[in-house]
Amino acid sequence: MMGSGKTGHKARNKTSHKATHNTSATTSNQISTKPKSRSLRASLQFPVGRVHPHLHRGRCTEHMGTDAPIYMAVVLEYLNAEMLELAGNTARDKKKTRINPRHLQLDIHSDEELSKLLGDVAIPQGGVLPNIQPELLPKKTSMPRLEKGTYTTLNGMKVTEGNLI
Repeated sequence: MMGSGKTGHKARNKTSHKATHNTSATTSNQISTKPKSRSLRASLQFPVGRVHPHLHRGRCTEHMGTDAPIYMAVVLEYLNAEMLELAGNTARDKKKTRINPRHLQLDIHSDEELSKLLGDVAIPQGGVLPNIQPELLPKKTSMPRLEKGTYTTLNGMKVTEGNLI
């Protein structure tokens, strides 16, 4: 072992680190800049810093570009906004103030693109999709078309415009 003092690269880095940074108050020529997160720089709500480790855990590739987690956060934010907009519209149509899992389930399966993407996903408390067989639906009765100027009374008699009282 060398002496009792630190003489390795850690000691050099600490001293050089202190020497390069000015800890005094900023002068008028210097502009103080706070560090900005990647989400803030990309104008996103989704946290890019939290998406990045999940991409590394996927082990789809050894090397990843610096823009990959930003792009993934953009895609996730867009999908989230799309689903929330559809579910919010459904909740408003049903005169509800909260979005529940049933609204998400119905909206995912009513939208063609979301159904293709999330069709096999099970949403807890989403319920089942309404599916009534066509044979069970009541038959539609067709009304005979009347000529122009001809009307039908409540008792089923046909009356023309000339015979109206």
